[in-house]
Amino acid sequence: MEILAKSADRNLLLELRGELDHHGARSALRELEMALDAALPRKLVLDMEGVTFMDSSGIALILRAQQRMQLLDGSLLVRNIPPQAKRVLDAAGVSRLVTIK
Repeated sequence: MEILAKSADRNLLLELRGELDHHGARSALRELEMALDAALPRKLVLDMEGVTFMDSSGIALILRAQQRMQLLDGSLLVRNIPPQAKRVLDAAGVSRLVTIK
C-alpha cells in the first residue's frame, strides 16, 4: 500500500494505491496519522482510484480518518472507489457515516 499526500490551504489529498488489506492497512494507517498530524486539514479527501483490493481493514482506515477529521472539526470525502472496494463499503453501510462520491 502506497499513499501519496498533497496538501494546500488546509486541504489534504491522500491518493491510495495498492492492496488495502490487513498488512497494507497497518502501514496506511500510520501514514494517514502522520499526514493528518502534519497538515491539520479542514478537509481530507481519500482518493481510492489506485486501490486494487480492499477488505474490512479498509473500512477501519476510512472510519479512523472520519474520526480524526471530526476531532479537527473538518470533513472527509472518499472518492474514485473501484467496484470491488465499493461493494465492501456498501455491504458495511459506510455511506451512512462517510461522504462518498
